[in-house]
Amino acid sequence: MQTTSKVFMVKPVRFGVNAQTAQDGFLQKPGADVQKNALREFMSFLSLLKANGITVVVVEDTFLPHTPDSVFPDNWFSTHSDGTLVIYPMAAQNRRMERKSEFIDVIRQNFGVRRVVDLTHWEEEGLFLEGTGSMVLDRDARVAYVCRSPRTSEAVSADFCKQMGYTQVVFDAVGADGSPVQHTDMMMSVGSEYAFVCLEAICSPGDREAVVSSLTRAGKTIVEIALSQMSDFLGNVLELHNSAGRKLLVMSGAARKSLTPVQVRSLGASYRILSPELDTIEKIGGGSAGCMMAEIFGA
Repeated sequence: MQTTSKVFMVKPVRFGVNAQTAQDGFLQKPGADVQKNALREFMSFLSLLKANGITVVVVEDTFLPHTPDSVFPDNWFSTHSDGTLVIYPMAAQNRRMERKSEFIDVIRQNFGVRRVVDLTHWEEEGLFLEGTGSMVLDRDARVAYVCRSPRTSEAVSADFCKQMGYTQVVFDAVGADGSPVQHTDMMMSVGSEYAFVCLEAICSPGDREAVVSSLTRAGKTIVEIALSQMSDFLGNVLELHNSAGRKLLVMSGAARKSLTPVQVRSLGASYRILSPELDTIEKIGGGSAGCMMAEIFGA
């Protein structure tokens, strides 16, 4: 299935600007009182998901080692409906420390692990693939959309695809300021019916056509988002379904405000839109709602 009703989230303890990633994370910005505000946003988001029938597995981060980006767990692991747990190679040293054994134990308790695919050995070669941040997966069509960047190696995504039975569509993309897009999930998301994508960000016309053709073949209705909407995190949305089978589209308040009236009407016909306010987490961490939820399948 493309969507799930169960997610894994990490409660922040020492959230803040990550000096090891800020230099290439063009959406990261400094701020004050960040842990207090981030925790408030996290708890409100958690309550919203639970109130709408989503099962949330929550772990609280540890004070040490300091992992300022731990609130974005989708970058270091993914689960799959065949019982596979994939562990990913991370570019920043302090992000590698997010792969804590006690967190993996909790994942195992809430997901029927039959196989582990460990890609972390690629770190020794200086090559990285940061989970479903680096790859946007069409799980039904078995296609991985991959935007090349220092955090996203085509060689590692090819390894993932070989082991998991996916094909990949690879491209280069830049943001509104011309900076490379570091994570594919900042510019696109694939759900059961719709695919959000900032085609304007994709550098090559041929690559744009390849993305459109692949999504069209999979039967997705493309919601094309502008560069300005990508900067407001409209690419970083996630479709879930709740315990009653209702389709939910989760995006931040900033992303929700960036929707055009036509987009609101179109999406509102298919989804209940959940839009938590995540201003601090977005500005300081450079990630949004989609990054904060690691999907749990097959459990």
